[in-house]
Amino acid sequence: MRSSHGFQFALRSGVSALVLTLAVAGVAAAQTAPADPQTDDGATTVDEIVVTGFRASLQNAVSAKRRESGVVDVIKAEDIADFPDLNLAESLQRVPGVTISRANGEGRQISVRGLGSEYTRVRVNGMEAIATTGGTVNSGGTNRSRGFDFNMFASELFNSLTVRKSASADVEEGSLGATVDLQTARPFDYTKPTLVMGVQGSYNDLARDVKPRFTLLASNTWADGKFGALFSAAYEERHILEEGANITRWSAGGANGGFNTASTINGYTIAQINNASATTGLFHPRLPSYVSYDHNTERLGVTGSLQWRPDDQSTVTLDILYSDVKSTRDEAQLQAIGLSRSGTGKPQTIIRSGVVDGRNIVQANLDAVDVRTQSAHDELETKFQQYTLTANRNWTDRFRTGFIGGYSKSFFDNPVSTIVTFDRANTNGFSYDFRTRMPEINFGFDLTNPANWSMINGTSEVRIRPNSVENTFTTAKAFYEWDLNDNLTLKGGVDYRKFGFHSEGLYRTTETVVQTLTPAELAAVSRVYSGFGRNADLPAGAPTSWLAPDLAKFIATYNIYSNTGIYALTGVNNSSARGQYINVEEADTGAYVQVDYHFDAFGLPWRGDAGVRYVSTDQWSQGYETTSAGSNLVEAERKYGIWLPSMNLAVDLTDTVVARFSAARTVARPSISSLTPGGDVGIQGSNYSYSTGNPNIKPTESDNIDLSLEYYPDRDSLFAVGLFYKKINTFVQTLAQDIPFNQLGLPNSILTGTTATPTTIFRTTQPINTEGGDLKGIELNAQKRLDFLPGWMENFGVQANYTFVDSKITYITSLSPLTVIDNTLIGLSKHAANFTLYYETEKFSIRGSAAYRAGYLTGVPAADGNSVAGTNETLNFDAQASYAITPQLKFSVEGINLTDEFNDQYVDADNRLNVYTHTGRQFFVGLRYTF
Repeated sequence: MRSSHGFQFALRSGVSALVLTLAVAGVAAAQTAPADPQTDDGATTVDEIVVTGFRASLQNAVSAKRRESGVVDVIKAEDIADFPDLNLAESLQRVPGVTISRANGEGRQISVRGLGSEYTRVRVNGMEAIATTGGTVNSGGTNRSRGFDFNMFASELFNSLTVRKSASADVEEGSLGATVDLQTARPFDYTKPTLVMGVQGSYNDLARDVKPRFTLLASNTWADGKFGALFSAAYEERHILEEGANITRWSAGGANGGFNTASTINGYTIAQINNASATTGLFHPRLPSYVSYDHNTERLGVTGSLQWRPDDQSTVTLDILYSDVKSTRDEAQLQAIGLSRSGTGKPQTIIRSGVVDGRNIVQANLDAVDVRTQSAHDELETKFQQYTLTANRNWTDRFRTGFIGGYSKSFFDNPVSTIVTFDRANTNGFSYDFRTRMPEINFGFDLTNPANWSMINGTSEVRIRPNSVENTFTTAKAFYEWDLNDNLTLKGGVDYRKFGFHSEGLYRTTETVVQTLTPAELAAVSRVYSGFGRNADLPAGAPTSWLAPDLAKFIATYNIYSNTGIYALTGVNNSSARGQYINVEEADTGAYVQVDYHFDAFGLPWRGDAGVRYVSTDQWSQGYETTSAGSNLVEAERKYGIWLPSMNLAVDLTDTVVARFSAARTVARPSISSLTPGGDVGIQGSNYSYSTGNPNIKPTESDNIDLSLEYYPDRDSLFAVGLFYKKINTFVQTLAQDIPFNQLGLPNSILTGTTATPTTIFRTTQPINTEGGDLKGIELNAQKRLDFLPGWMENFGVQANYTFVDSKITYITSLSPLTVIDNTLIGLSKHAANFTLYYETEKFSIRGSAAYRAGYLTGVPAADGNSVAGTNETLNFDAQASYAITPQLKFSVEGINLTDEFNDQYVDADNRLNVYTHTGRQFFVGLRYTF
């Protein structure tokens, strides 16, 4: 009842606001002289002016947005092809309200109006799909959610992107933020035979390497346009270095057994230093580390499209999309692991002196610190394939039917995931200094000398963790459209979607069981990693080289991939591997009815739609549950139904002003991996975790209101303001708590052979439902060719947008006793802005773009007593220039991330440094030829 009353109130408020908006706009329009004539329906016809290139794509996007009834933003083909963007996510960030998160130096996932990738639904060629990739822990790791990884695809494979921010009944459910439609090119899009080839060379100033990039599109039609075929391909190689600091949170001095009682900081007692309270204790970095990731990626994307038009009333289309992304990632990391290690670690460490800022020990000199050097190697590959059949027929002038059917599969495989560590216990002369954002970490000994390192059974680690994730979608949709009269169209349809998810992995039984190496043996399987810290503002005295395990030599010498002896891999009989085993199947059967209308009232033309969708969901999940009695494979089933009403209304206040109002109820289903009935005990170095799923978690629901006012003074221009409000109900939160292992109800035998004890604190997580909260915001959007400037300057133009979003979400921090706090929605940036300045003539084009995203939260609450975790603001600059040497041959230069923006992550409201890495600047030089 509470949700229903809230929605009714929002509707009444929205209608009142719409009436006020219309009145204000009407007055403004009456006082404004008519602008240039338009070519849209109902406008005066003007002489045709042919415009091509970037400006043409902007005109097409403006025209498409204007025709819609709901709140929609569009990017057209030339817009994508010519923007300095590596992939679709970076193209989409130009849309008002869209922000992106990055991995390995390029866009990975998007957030729309503060709602992250979990709340954004993606359709490819009209069919829902999920594409999953892997990443470092700092960039989200392996994707086991519903979020779409846009770095699977090069932007050249698509000719339009549509972001639907308001809902309608004829668009399938699954989104709170937006439904994003990605459309590949089709042969009937072209009026003549087309062949385009492009070649580029890319250079990264941190990796200092040149890599190739190739694109191709070929299209033709035959039999007087009845048959058509199109093929496109994009291939590229990338080499990226990611370097910086990696802290893995901060913790209180009293955590993990506290520091040695001989510790001293001027002005503080040992009781204050070892205070374990999250509210009054002193915090220090858990794992002060330097890290380097060496990424090498090979990406191939291919599209194919066959179209058949047997008569003027029918069209049949087969779209095929394939992408294969192969990557290797090599890591070198140097860290002080003892500050987060209980037992023989932190309790032996002595703070000799330190500096406290607030409640943070920002600088310290320490003795008896356990340190570690580790090397990691990952081989990752994602194969995505999709087949979509679309058929449309106009049976009469007033009755039409259509069908969409298809299948997609995304298979992520990480067959090689290996870490080897060397260790050094009780190191004296260690220090750290976090008074600059890039910290200074001094280890107090010759880091390159093999004699100073050890590999000891029971302490050092060899981790071998192959894993995979598979997502499949099967879709069928049939629909009709019936023009009841000139003003009303009745729409209806049914759709069926079946989604499958499977995740699994293998682990060693005990990762700390290793060979104890002599100094000579260790020297034979090690190397000196060097060159660290270039362009990273590394403080003087910080190391730039250190000894690291040579994985190739170590693997060859000790045959660690033999799957025998101490290096045998185990699956579901291993606690950590059991948590990787998840099966989920979900079948959604939906039906909708919708009325599209247009009419004249109060002397104004109105258009819009109103409808309702019902969807029934059958869900089955499977996983391993661990209890004190042992582990069992358990299953869970459930079924639920949802009614989703929606409406969109638009009115042309004048020939140049459009007002819109939308209202809808939307739903987003929970993260896939959270639906498992099983649990996972994770022990990774000094990180101890226990996560459980919740197959009965309810979807997140939201009641939404949108208002917008848009001004189109000419074909090149748009000025718009939009207001939106979302009442988020049945919110899905991950409840995180720190609990001793012996209070989890699990057998102590799980800890055998690990570094944990029954009293070790484990970070426990479980998805739960909370009451949610409110989200509201405003979008400002401006696009204008500066044709009022004199002479050559009339070829300048600008695009700019700004979005403000605020939210108040209730989070549960403890179930017993029930404790709640209010904070911003995870993933929401309150401020986001984009600006592009372009100049274009018939032969020459240049533009620069800036994308700003304010900081956002990634965890509430965070681990180890930190109130929150988050990412600080980013400001990225890109640029592109091109020159048409001939009408067919174009030369281009592009620059990505020109200021080398850092990935700056933090924990707690004190903004304690967690991650600080950069990937360098990326440059492209290329040629494109059109035959």
